[in-house]
This record gives sequence, structure tokens and C-alpha cells, in this order.
Amino acid sequence: MRVHPLAAPVIEEIAEGVNIETDGTWRARLERVREAEMLEPDVPTTLQAELRPYQVDGYRWLARLAHWGASACLADDMGLGKTVQTLAVLLRRAPDGPALVVAPTSVCGNWLTEARRFAPTLEIRVFGPGDRAKQLAEAGAYAVVICSYALLQQEAELFASRAWHTLVLDEAQAVKNFATKRAQAVLALNADFRIATTGTPVENRLEELWTLFRFLNPGLLGSRDSFNERFAAPIERGRDIHARARLRQLVRPFVLRRTKSEVLEELPARTEITIRVEPDEREKALYEALRRDALAAITTSEGTPVERQRFEVLAQLMRLRRACCDPRLVVSGAEMSGAKLDAFRLLVEDLVANRHKALVFSQFVDYLAFLRAELDRMGVAYQYLDGSTPAAERTKRVARFQTGEGDIFLISLRAGGFGLNLTAADYVIVTDPWWNPAVEDQAASRAHRMGQERPVTVYRLVVKDSIEERIMGLHQEKRALAEGLFGGEGFGAAVSVEELVRLMSEQ
Repeated sequence: MRVHPLAAPVIEEIAEGVNIETDGTWRARLERVREAEMLEPDVPTTLQAELRPYQVDGYRWLARLAHWGASACLADDMGLGKTVQTLAVLLRRAPDGPALVVAPTSVCGNWLTEARRFAPTLEIRVFGPGDRAKQLAEAGAYAVVICSYALLQQEAELFASRAWHTLVLDEAQAVKNFATKRAQAVLALNADFRIATTGTPVENRLEELWTLFRFLNPGLLGSRDSFNERFAAPIERGRDIHARARLRQLVRPFVLRRTKSEVLEELPARTEITIRVEPDEREKALYEALRRDALAAITTSEGTPVERQRFEVLAQLMRLRRACCDPRLVVSGAEMSGAKLDAFRLLVEDLVANRHKALVFSQFVDYLAFLRAELDRMGVAYQYLDGSTPAAERTKRVARFQTGEGDIFLISLRAGGFGLNLTAADYVIVTDPWWNPAVEDQAASRAHRMGQERPVTVYRLVVKDSIEERIMGLHQEKRALAEGLFGGEGFGAAVSVEELVRLMSEQ
């Protein structure tokens, strides 16, 4: 009988008291596991930070898995210090070989800053300008190469041609789609020990978990087809509690997830408030016309392949979401600005008058342009960041906001929803609810994290009787998908084409 090496502890537990024959490799693996269980490594003295008790536990957990020969997913809640725990492990392993850290472009600067601050004995190298092949070839003991996902994809063959002692995949949800070139570039990397850090190990579908483990511990969850047959389909469609329990048993040894409420008693409260915006009659009429047009367009696409039809449905839903933000986003030359902009203005006036600072998130960069114009008209000082903002400029603008330059920080949700520390703000405004609440939670955690001393309030602006209200209804399902695996008892299901259509058709 052939069994995946990482299943050794589970098989030993099941077979306790049974006389079975095993080979030398199997016995060696079990011995390695027992050694790892007894490991209590001290935090490296060269780490220039005092770790909290739960962070020491996280560091030791990572060190044990490295000793065992398994890879790990550090999935702590946003703002709990995943970076500093990872740096501690990099310091421990540095004498034995180089490390590679792959992160979103927007986060690479933060890695550079944190590494120089907390681990000055590491040789930090940002991959990029110059002789790239030479940069990788010269990386040896104590070297840590920081690279963006974009550059990794561009130089996939170059990175795959050498071995790394430690590999860190930061914001690992960035490679959740197995079919992308980015994911393929990551999966081709060669490393002795792999760490994936993410506050959202599952955002939408369980197949994302399979891709994550294909990177971490290949083969543990079987092939993609067998995983979908054994776990994804029964859990997402059939709500099979036995399949979910089996999956949890398989992944639990390799995923460490702690929430803020579990480990940070001193963290101030976070309050979430939904502001339901009442559009005027003209805006209501426009939205209703767009909704009917969307349903008509989808009806004509019936009979097309499911994925193509799904794309059409999502495109129509996106148009409705943009209309909820501002009619000018969907109707060229529209004279009405939308009730949501009025609600935003009143909210900002109140916050600024009471000396509060706020982060404002939107998925739509062109809507952020309208918000900027409104703040200019009001005379409110602000900072701004979207995907086109250069990395160095991002760092400067964050520093300015933290030191008091600006009452409002306008941020593109995808570009600035992670990797930023913005504790100068005590309010967060989400102007357009995103499909997945995990993305919004990431955004809110830019303010609600270690170092925050004031209660944080999160406002969501939602247009009444619109697609936005129905998206809010999806949030509970999405949260349940992750909690059902990593700590809760709920279920989550992938959203079908039919369910997406109902978001438009229900009144």
C-alpha cells in the first residue's frame, strides 16, 4: 500500500495496536515527526522585535513543520503579524541557504522595510533592475530575494532553474486560480521549505485550497479531478458534513489560523454599520431600465457554454454595480451624480468635523475620481492610491497619512486592500460592496490591527433595493465557506449562474 508521506502521523494513529509492516523510509518519516513535536526553538537573538506569545507559538509551529519536512500555511487573521513571524523563521534558516519571498507588487516595499527593521542581519535584495540572472546566481546563505508576482511570471524559467532553501508566498490568495500563468510560475519553483501566508486561504471556491496545497504539499489532496469529486462537489453542492470533516482532518496539521478576538484582548472594538442609501426617482428609473436590459441580454445568451454565459452574467452585474455608485459611470453625459455621492459627502463632513480620519475603498478607479473631485470641492485634505501608483510613492503617501497629512485616504480596493498599515485612521468607508467579504475584511484591517488604539468603525454604503443589497446577502455564505474548514460549523457554496441571474431578477 502506497501512502503520501505527510499522512504518516494519521496512519500511525489509525493503525495503533495493529501489527503492520513498514519500510525504512516510513519509519524514518515517523521519527522525524516525533523529533519535530519535541522541538521548542528559541526565537533568533538577531530578530529586532519582541514577539507576542501567540507569535512565538507561530514561529515554533513553522519551525516544527520545516524540521518534519512539510510545508505550512500561516493563515492568521489580518494584522496579527504574519510577516514578523515569517522573518523569525527566515533568520533561523538563513545560515543554510537563500530564501525567496514572492509578494504582490504593492507589498514588496513593505517586506523590504520590515526586513531591514526587524532582521538587519539578512542580506535583502529586491529583484529587478540590472543583471537578473546574476542576482539569483549570487544569492547564498543569509540572502533573501524579494520579488513581485509580475516579475516572477516574466522570469519564470530563470527562477525555476535554481533551488531555494526557504520560499515564502505572501498574500498567497494571489495564485488561487490554478490555470493562470502566475500560478504555473509559482508551482514550478523548487524549495526545501515553503510557507504560504494569507489571511484568506479560501475566498470563493474550495478549488483554491487545492491550488494552495498543490504549492505547499503536492499530492496530499490528490489530483484536481479527484479533489473536486471527493471534496469540492460534495461540500459546495451537497453540504456533506462527512466530506468536510475529512478535508479538515487532512489540512489542519498544515494550516495555522488565529483570529484577532482569540489572541488580542487589548485590540479595540470594531463596529460595522451598513448605510442604506435611498436613490431619487430618476436614479431608480435608470437602475430599473438597466436591470431589465441586463436580463434581456442574458436571456439571449441562453444555450451558450456555461462559462461564457457566466462571463456575460458577471458583466451585466458589474454594470449594475457601477450604476449604484454613480449613473455617470454607465451613462455618458448623465447629469445626475447619484445619491451615494451625497451620502459620502455628508459622512465625510461629519467625520472631519469631529477630527476623525478615514480610509475610503472602492473597486472602481473612475469612481474614486468622482470622490476626489468631491473632496477637492469640499476643501478636505486627502491621500490617494490605486494600482498605477509607483511602489516608492505608495510608501511615501502611507507615511504622510500616518503622520497627519490628510484626513481621508482614497484607496483602490484591489491595489491597497492588503499590505498597508494605516492605523492613523479610525474609520473605514467601503463605497461599493465586493462579492467576497474576505476582500473587504482585508481592507478594514488596514486600520483595525496591532498598533490601533481607538475603536474602528466600518461603514458600507449600499443602495436600497439594488444588486448591492443582494450582494450583502451573499457575504454570509462566503464567510461560512472558510469558517467551515478553519474553525466554524457553517457551509459555503460556490455561486451558480442561476443564482447570479436571480440577483438581478428578484425584487
